Amino acid sequence: MKHKTLIIFLFIVFVCGSFVQTRHHHVKHVFDGDTILIDTNEKVRYLGIDAPEIGYQGEKSEFMALESKDFNLHLIGMTRVRLELDLEKKDRHGRLLAYVYLETGEMVNCILLRKGLAHIMVTRPNLKYLDLLLKHQRLAMVEKLGIWCRDLVTPPITAEKYYLGSSKSYRFHRPRCPFAGEILPRNLVRFKSRREAFWVGFSPCKRCRP
Repeated sequence: MKHKTLIIFLFIVFVCGSFVQTRHHHVKHVFDGDTILIDTNEKVRYLGIDAPEIGYQGEKSEFMALESKDFNLHLIGMTRVRLELDLEKKDRHGRLLAYVYLETGEMVNCILLRKGLAHIMVTRPNLKYLDLLLKHQRLAMVEKLGIWCRDLVTPPITAEKYYLGSSKSYRFHRPRCPFAGEILPRNLVRFKSRREAFWVGFSPCKRCRP
């Protein structure tokens, strides 16, 4: 009897889990290239990517920020989306962290990377699709699409001779960045250029902005 009860319980859990995974949501608002509001009034932050920041209150928008938002709006504005979570459900701002899928089954996170309208920004332990995301970013880099059309062709005037990254955080820094000084020797990675860091899936530090 106990064995039968256990089987029934596991079946219910499986069915409920499947329902959650296949539930679709309407998008109520698109904030930018990587953040949306769904019909549950929850903000959703796309996992594994970072789109250029839009400037507010007189601040200047980053290169391709408006294009990234417009493309995201066009992509999901007239359809429903399905969310897939990784190991962490929410970020420190209370936003849902998710891989977002169109009804066609295509992952929006990957599409934005492939168009060069975002770059990879992964954080442990959410590394489920790192290889897949990296594949799409590399294609955009090779073809110099979106954000890669300018930066990789004409390096910034403030480019460093080398950059330091942490294999634990997947971030890279300018050599004099305080955070670079905190990297443990066993986690330290040295890059000859920004391109080399991006190529292996590292993202730039928000403080020193390499």
